Amino acid sequence: MPERGGRQQIPRPGSVRPGRPAPWAHLPEERRRPTLADVRAALADAPEPRPADTEGPGVRASAVLAPLYEADGEAHVVLTRRAQHLRSHRGEVSFPGGGQEPDDADLWATALREAHEEVALDPRSVTRIGELDHLRTVMSRSFIVPYVGTLPGPPRLVAEPREVELVLHVPLSELLDDGVYREERWGIPPQDRPITFFEVVGDTIWGATGAMLRNLLALVTGTHDPAEVHHPWTSPTGSRNPRVGP
Repeated sequence: MPERGGRQQIPRPGSVRPGRPAPWAHLPEERRRPTLADVRAALADAPEPRPADTEGPGVRASAVLAPLYEADGEAHVVLTRRAQHLRSHRGEVSFPGGGQEPDDADLWATALREAHEEVALDPRSVTRIGELDHLRTVMSRSFIVPYVGTLPGPPRLVAEPREVELVLHVPLSELLDDGVYREERWGIPPQDRPITFFEVVGDTIWGATGAMLRNLLALVTGTHDPAEVHHPWTSPTGSRNPRVGP
């Protein structure tokens, strides 16, 4: 697979400890090559997504879209790398997404609009198949609803250069490979929290986007634990959040 780009610098806090292994670490290789049919079946049986805290002054609703398609018998996900000239979160990898606008009928419409604006994804080509756990960020005062949608085939996408440097097409099997996933515990117990990382070719996917991918992949591989204590992803550094939208 060709190199996609350089890795970003991640601002870690003073206290960092190793976290848990990947939920799917014990699975054989054949269980880590999901097809789009596998994803559809898993999300059809998935539990209701956990809600995020939406209370408080100035809290903004936002949504992201995880677009999936099949190529060479494997499910792939579309991600974006944020443009380097932006003032914040430059070079970070995320799903297409952003804040809800007054004209959006609902948050699903927000996710589709943002994907169209950022990578020219045709909203008519997307079939909604599921919804992941909602997240809440502190510094941006946003709660995020992640939607999962399927595409009829590999899409022809164009990055909007004012927002997106590169469109990434990542096989789910790459994300599930040994050595790609890791978890760190940031902060001092009992106030520490898990931060999820995926080290893919040329990029580090982390933070809110990493948490969403972990949720999706655990559901797809049948390793999701509904009894697991849920920690909504927030910024333990108090200075920066992984990008989830403009």
